[in-house]
Amino acid sequence: MQSFMETGLQEEILQAVKVLGYEKPTPIQAKTILHLLQTEQDLMALAQTGTGKTAAFGLPILQKVAPDNKDTQVLILAPTRELALQITDDMKSFSRYIDGIHVVAVYGGAGIENQIKELRKGAQVVVATPGRAKDLLQRRKLKIDKIRTLVLDEADEMLTMGFKDELDTILAQTPKDKQTLLFSATMSKEVEKISKNYMYQPQKISVAAENKGADTVAHLYYTVHAKDRYEVLKRLADINPDIYGIVFCRTRRETKEVAAKLMHDGYNADALHGDLSQAQRDDVMKRFRSKQLQLLVATDVAARGLDVNNLTHVINYNLPDQTEYYTHRSGRTGRAGNKGISIAIIYSREKNKIRDIERVSKIRFEQKKVPNGEEICSAQLLALTDKVVNTEINNKQIEPFLEEIYHKFEHLSREEIIKHFVATEFNRFLNYYKNARDINITDAKREKRTVRERRSQSRFTRLFLNVGKKENLTPLRLIGIINHALDSGNVEIGKIEILKSFSFFEIESSAAERLTKVIKNQTFEGRELSVEIANQKSGGSVKKREKRRKKDRKKRFR
Repeated sequence: MQSFMETGLQEEILQAVKVLGYEKPTPIQAKTILHLLQTEQDLMALAQTGTGKTAAFGLPILQKVAPDNKDTQVLILAPTRELALQITDDMKSFSRYIDGIHVVAVYGGAGIENQIKELRKGAQVVVATPGRAKDLLQRRKLKIDKIRTLVLDEADEMLTMGFKDELDTILAQTPKDKQTLLFSATMSKEVEKISKNYMYQPQKISVAAENKGADTVAHLYYTVHAKDRYEVLKRLADINPDIYGIVFCRTRRETKEVAAKLMHDGYNADALHGDLSQAQRDDVMKRFRSKQLQLLVATDVAARGLDVNNLTHVINYNLPDQTEYYTHRSGRTGRAGNKGISIAIIYSREKNKIRDIERVSKIRFEQKKVPNGEEICSAQLLALTDKVVNTEINNKQIEPFLEEIYHKFEHLSREEIIKHFVATEFNRFLNYYKNARDINITDAKREKRTVRERRSQSRFTRLFLNVGKKENLTPLRLIGIINHALDSGNVEIGKIEILKSFSFFEIESSAAERLTKVIKNQTFEGRELSVEIANQKSGGSVKKREKRRKKDRKKRFR
């Protein structure tokens, strides 16, 4: 399909599409629009971030809406406020030339009374987060018994965020003869359950392969020690003076810490996380979209629904816990034919995660060396020179001051004036990077030796955890448990051994005692967690002890 003119969309919608600058439909748009205009069959679509999903379902849905009917005809569910608001803005743009269509967003973190007032006016299209939709249904202010179309956008993320009960409650109150559209980046077991319980013989389409970004996104990684991650982030920002990107962190606490450090060090940065009010969130996003901010530090959940054009970089300060999330992140750059760069800052032991991402996402990473001081200063100097050369001159404004300026410079030669000017703007970088050390890890043996040295200095403590393979524990899930309990992704974790019914792991000693306290009352797969310092005096290896336990059980059985 070469143009939207071939889709069968009505003139008013095509006019809006033209004004928005859309030309050729993306693969998901071509498949979805034709399906929705030709049939009432349910639809399951596997599509990643940045493929144009909102237009894919929004354009044909609006064509089916009856403007003279004030009942709610379409309900769109999204996991976050930001995504709900983004979808609402898009739907309003798509319907700008259709009289009588009212699109309303309802979401948590904002006053419910104003949203109720908007619903009372009559909203044919309601875009909602699951929690607020359930609340309004219980208050009988949102009526969905007559909807013709239900859209579940980013269904996998709604389930990951714990909205299963809300979804069950909402979907149970919708009419059976509606058309259900489910969009998801991954097709997990939970998503499949939703499709089996609430969809009837859905048509399945997938365009995941078209959104790997291999052609427009370069995937790079830098290997360093944990303590040097922030230094790497600063060097990446400094060697790319025009950087405009998102820095992804694992936790809210880390997001706040990294953003605070960047702002303290003079970078145009701010944080986006779940603790912000809607007004604060709107302010951060307004500044980021207008490029007053160059770097937005965010968690995966907080960044859901961000639709910002022309991002140059995505930086993984931490790799995501789930391999598929990397595609979500990297897909935010390299859009609309632009080139983009996705960067991962990793430790040596995370190289296996890089390989997993390559295998699952069908991409190829390139290992790079962290730029040194000379490279950064050269990049900054050239950027400064270009800025000066390209600066527009307003002769009328500066003319009155030139004579005095010439007088002050008359004792300096042309070369000396340039040197003074550059030094004035550039001394900060020269002073900071003049003795910059090499923070790359280029030899795996060197990293192993460093780890052994740390252990010999008692930097790691060995802990016992009362769950194991029987509870489907994996090293990745164990790291997630630790980070969640400590509300930080900065803690170093050493060797992990997961056995059948329990596990052992190493953690930096400064965090060991705190972890044993804060993990109490937490559960994993229905079992209450218990962590204690492992008994170092017990003879033999962990595996030998496990064998002895099995032998003891066999003896008792006999």
